[in-house]
Amino acid sequence: MGIKKWIAAGVGVAAIGAAAGYAQYRDIEVPAYQVVKAEAPFELRDYKPMIVAEVTHTGDQSRTRGEGFRRLAAYIFGQDRPEGGEDIAMTAPVMQDRAVDQDEAIAMTAPVMRDSPEADQWRTRFVMPSKYTLETLPAAPADITLTEVPGRRIAAVRFSGTARAGDLADMETELSKWVASEGLKPIGGFEHAFYDAPMVPGPLRRNEVMVEVAAE
Repeated sequence: MGIKKWIAAGVGVAAIGAAAGYAQYRDIEVPAYQVVKAEAPFELRDYKPMIVAEVTHTGDQSRTRGEGFRRLAAYIFGQDRPEGGEDIAMTAPVMQDRAVDQDEAIAMTAPVMRDSPEADQWRTRFVMPSKYTLETLPAAPADITLTEVPGRRIAAVRFSGTARAGDLADMETELSKWVASEGLKPIGGFEHAFYDAPMVPGPLRRNEVMVEVAAE
């Protein structure tokens, strides 16, 4: 679906989704950020530092997102921890990106195309509630990493729908164009953010494709 259709769809459901969105998100914490520039459906944001719990799986994106979600949910809800501890509140969004070695740099020029997507490694992240530090979070099992993401500037495009692979690729292309038109310098690869549970109808969902950019 083209970017104009995504914008039209978002405008068309705005009134319907307003009350539902408030009811859904009023008790769910989201990462703090300041909007530097807004040009719907794009935004340039400055995010504050955040702590995330992350896990990596190999396979296609949709399947690994489900695996990552279940694994991280087992951690935050205390079902699998080496030392127990209190439940951790769910936050939004669930974030996902391709796992890249620290020494590997990928320039963002267009959607990253893979010959064998089933062999991709995907990293799924839950943002931890802001009240926690790395020292106060319950210990995580060996396959889950707790880490602090420093403050950063993010370019994002927001859209609705079920966020299938083709939709995400289209939004990566549109975001690339906008980033280039704004004279921004991307850092690293794309990240995908999913704000809603699977039972939420596609037109009411909030999805985003994001990329870090160099601060001025």
